[in-house]
Amino acid sequence: MAMWWFLASEIVIFGGLVFTYLLFLWRYPEWTEEAAHTLTNAGAINTFVLLTSSYFVVLAHDAAHHERYQKAARLLALTVAGGFVFLAVKTYEYSHEIHAGFVPARSVFWSFYYTLTGLHALHVIGGMVAMTVVALAVRKGQNPQRVEYVGIYWHFVDVVWIFLFPLLYLAS
Repeated sequence: MAMWWFLASEIVIFGGLVFTYLLFLWRYPEWTEEAAHTLTNAGAINTFVLLTSSYFVVLAHDAAHHERYQKAARLLALTVAGGFVFLAVKTYEYSHEIHAGFVPARSVFWSFYYTLTGLHALHVIGGMVAMTVVALAVRKGQNPQRVEYVGIYWHFVDVVWIFLFPLLYLAS
C-alpha cells in the first residue's frame, strides 16, 4: 500500500510539472523552435535503454517468483546497468547543450527541460540504488517480494520518460 501512495505522490509532482509545461507551451508556441535544439537521437537511445531495462525487471520478477534468486539478482544488475547507460547519455546531452549555450537561463523552455529531465534523472538514480539493495538481498534469498516493488517503481520511471520524450524532444 505504501508503494502506491509513494507513486501517487510522484505522479502529482511530475503531473504538476508537465501540466504547467503544457500551459506555458500553449501560451508560447515559439518554444517548439527551442525544442529543435535538443538531441533527439540521444533521447531515442535513452527511451530504448529504459524500455529494455524494464524488460529485464520483468524477467527478474519472474525469476524471483520461481525462486531463482541468483538469476533475479543478475537481471536486476542488468537493469542498474541500463540506468548507468541512461545517465551517461544524459550527461553527454547536458554537456553538448550547455556547451552550445542552451542553459536554463536562456529561456523558460530550457528551464523546464533541465527541471523535468534532471528530476527524472534523480528518480533513475533512486531506482538504481533501491534495485541494488534489493538485488543484494534477493541474491541471498531474502525478501524476493521486493523485486516486484522496485519493478513497479522502475516502470513508473519509464512511463514518465515516455511522456517527457515527445514533450521535450519531438515538440519541434
